[in-house]
Amino acid sequence: MKAIVQDRYGAPEVLRLAEVDEPVTGDDDLLVRVHAASLNARDWHVMRGDPYLARAMPSADGGLRAPKSAIRGTDFAGRVVSVGPNVTRFRPGDEVFGEVRSAFAEYVRVPEHLAEPVPAGLTLEQAAAIPLAANTALLGLRDAAQVRPGRRVLINGASGGVGTFAVQIAKSLGAEVTAVCSTRNVDLVGTLGADTVIDYTRTDFTRGGGRYDVLFDLVGNRSLADCLRAVTPTGTLVLSGGGVSEGGSLFGPIGLIIKAQLASRFVRPRVVVLAATPSRENLAALRELAEAGAMTPVIDRTYPFERTAEAIEYLEGEHARAKVVVTL
Repeated sequence: MKAIVQDRYGAPEVLRLAEVDEPVTGDDDLLVRVHAASLNARDWHVMRGDPYLARAMPSADGGLRAPKSAIRGTDFAGRVVSVGPNVTRFRPGDEVFGEVRSAFAEYVRVPEHLAEPVPAGLTLEQAAAIPLAANTALLGLRDAAQVRPGRRVLINGASGGVGTFAVQIAKSLGAEVTAVCSTRNVDLVGTLGADTVIDYTRTDFTRGGGRYDVLFDLVGNRSLADCLRAVTPTGTLVLSGGGVSEGGSLFGPIGLIIKAQLASRFVRPRVVVLAATPSRENLAALRELAEAGAMTPVIDRTYPFERTAEAIEYLEGEHARAKVVVTL
């Protein structure tokens, strides 16, 4: 089968289209023919081995000289080709979506508990845009921040992959949503349901005097002190540094994470460093939100599979808004 692989760290040019073996499935797995896969910031972080410190961490995707898995990608949507003998929820021909490793390939092996039927009314491209980004938004708002109706929520990085889902999920939870983005994305974020949109090129949300019950930071370009200034004493700061962050290529967001974990013991606003893990329950919740019309994936651009390197270059250059998808 064809897949997008890399043998070393570097710029998008290290990615190449290659022939590799099809994945071997187990008794509890599906073999899925991928129709679409979406990109996330973690794809280019792993591609470059950035931050460098993460290459030495046992739980990270990177090895010292090259990624542990040669095939990039996590989010997929496609059709089931075959199922293991213990699989009960799916059969060949079903359309499914989910989050697994090595998704930039013609076929993926998917444990049954990490797959969910494609939401009714969505295309496979739209479904592929959901898993990692929307799951991050759901965990950050519903679980970490425990958003309830009437809570004032600020989302920093509202026009990105996670941010566009976060605005919609926060509204579905009954929050009053303030979204922070650049000038060109103000209209987009407004259409997603934000009650207030702040153009960060004109207004610094950390110095405007506003204080929020929840600050969901998806950018990581502000200091911990700046973020805490915008949170009420009884509020929650949720950090999810999926994009650019302070710390540079050596430490990346790790320095900010350590500061946040230490500060969480001493400061009044609650500080949560988000670790988003996939689950069947969360995929089902996201499917229900999509089918209810409370969450619609926003796709910036779609690229053919063989131009995946170009798609990642576009995403990495910070020109992308919402999601970028490749199709097979």
